[in-house]
Amino acid sequence: MFIFGIAVVFKLLSIQFLQGEKYKALATERVVKDVVIPANRGNVYSVNGNLLATSIPKYDIRFDAVTPSAKTFEKYIKSLSDSLAKYTGESSRKFEKQLRYARANRNRYYLLARDIGYSDYIRIRNFPLLSLGAFKGGLIVEQSTKREHPMGGIAQRTIGYERVDDQGNVTRPGIDGAFGVRYLRGVDGHRKKQQIGKGQWKPLSDANEIEPKDGYDVYTTIDVNIQDIAHHSLLEQLEKYKADHGCVVVMETETGEIRAISNLGRNKNGHYYERLNYAVGETHESGSTFKLMALAAAFEDKVADTSDVIDTEKGVISFYGKKVRDSKRGGYGKISVSEAFEVSSNTGIVKVIDKGYREQPSKFVDRLYEMNLDQDLGLPIIGEPAPIIPDPRIKNGRWSGIALQWMAYGYGVSFTPLQTLAFYNAIANDGVMVKPRFLKEVRAFDKVIEPFEKEVVNKSVCSKETIAKLQILLKNVVEKDHGTGHRLYSKHFSMAGKTGTCQKDYRDKEKLNYISSFAGYFPADNPKYSCIVVIHEPEKGIGYYGADVSGPVFKRVAQKIYTDTPLIDEILSLEVNVAEVDEAYDGFYETAQTYKTIMPNLIGMPAMDAMVLLENMQVDVKVKLEGNGIVKSQSVIKNKKLKSNQTVVLKAS
Repeated sequence: MFIFGIAVVFKLLSIQFLQGEKYKALATERVVKDVVIPANRGNVYSVNGNLLATSIPKYDIRFDAVTPSAKTFEKYIKSLSDSLAKYTGESSRKFEKQLRYARANRNRYYLLARDIGYSDYIRIRNFPLLSLGAFKGGLIVEQSTKREHPMGGIAQRTIGYERVDDQGNVTRPGIDGAFGVRYLRGVDGHRKKQQIGKGQWKPLSDANEIEPKDGYDVYTTIDVNIQDIAHHSLLEQLEKYKADHGCVVVMETETGEIRAISNLGRNKNGHYYERLNYAVGETHESGSTFKLMALAAAFEDKVADTSDVIDTEKGVISFYGKKVRDSKRGGYGKISVSEAFEVSSNTGIVKVIDKGYREQPSKFVDRLYEMNLDQDLGLPIIGEPAPIIPDPRIKNGRWSGIALQWMAYGYGVSFTPLQTLAFYNAIANDGVMVKPRFLKEVRAFDKVIEPFEKEVVNKSVCSKETIAKLQILLKNVVEKDHGTGHRLYSKHFSMAGKTGTCQKDYRDKEKLNYISSFAGYFPADNPKYSCIVVIHEPEKGIGYYGADVSGPVFKRVAQKIYTDTPLIDEILSLEVNVAEVDEAYDGFYETAQTYKTIMPNLIGMPAMDAMVLLENMQVDVKVKLEGNGIVKSQSVIKNKKLKSNQTVVLKAS
């Protein structure tokens, strides 16, 4: 017993003096903890200042029923109940009963309001008793933030978000995800909370120990007007053709700034929403839109020219038993390279590439590399895959005896829609390839923290001579009667581009489907915008050709931008002398100076000018105008002296 007693005393002394600090810290940790207060994420804005994403503060208001003294509680309980009743629409007696019950049961965490906005939070914290604060009134305020997208589903995937699941895995799609860590996230604050039993924690004070620092605001290149046009044009076509999914991107030619990007996929119920960012993250075989790249290489290497004549051989040619067919049964006969591109002849373009590079296929591939077609765009948005270009020198199973010929009309090569658009935009931009850009600048209130400038990827993807030829070809696709895009032609505004129709899952005839696309720019002669539309798996019974499915989206976007977004917004000169205008003004001025109190002859004068002249005379007269246009008659004859408050009737037509 003596030894046991000595052991107990030793243990007590050990805990008290040797391990005391450890157990004190553990005890404190169990009853007091440091809680992170997330900083408000910065806002995401469009290029014209419209709010695209914002963090909305939300508040939970709780009541510590033990903290107020008995005297204070009884003094304010009735008025607090009345205020809560007025706020919620429920009875005051009900609230008084609940608050008394909470105090009787020593509830230190009674919920008064959940997930309310800032204005309601200010209102409630000024209620009787709660206005005394945390220590006297028992007020407990807990703040959280919620990310909102004011534009709803439009461009929601591109705007993006940052989300953390229960396992700590982070998902960061879109602009919000790409720039969240560096700019939007901010610096979290800290607050001490004390455990009050039953797993509940109460703030130790009404203020934070370290206040959170809000993130910076990000201004994107998105134009909400163009975005709205692109979204609804794509949606209308997807619904019409019952397609699986699709995307449309509009880019400013000179700067590479993305003005609109819409990605819509179909759910089980047939409704379309921003399912994935197809424009950035989905790679697919290009089909006929790649013919532009193929001819760019051929023209640069001087193995073909626009005037060269090709025999399409009744629309079918074979390589190692594999057939290349034209969409027109019987083919096009003997046509020029230019016309082969304009009618999108597969056999014609394949013959050009086969003849020029059959002996040196690596030369063709190297030319594609020089045009930056093998490189991704280095986008900040997560998920961009690298392009796929078969290379005879790389043993990866992609090269075969027919790889060169199949590449010529867009099979075996794969690009994302944005990668394809970057090349078409380079042709529109006289050969200068610019990097697609989503950010304009980063701000803290009105202060610019970091501006983003144009990035040139390649100063010249090919020679000026080749660029000029390709621009003519793209223009002819729309303008010439035989062009595959001629049905998009409009005499009111010009467009240039290339249709694309590519088979999908062609190795299994039961799964065979199509990808319809159109890539180009507008206006054709002085391009302001480039655009690509890609629609996957339209219902074959309705239609699947690029000109029918994707082309109309391109035209609607171009047409609407022409109508709603003037391309010229400055007047170069106002120093223009028009004789008729000068003569009319001189006549008006002379009449106004001559007739101060006498009725002038107003017949033949514009009605608006006549009214202004009468209303500015030295006599106060009332003018009544019947009709509009040119004055045909006046109720008071010329040279008659006018009287004050006299009514003059002018008839115009």
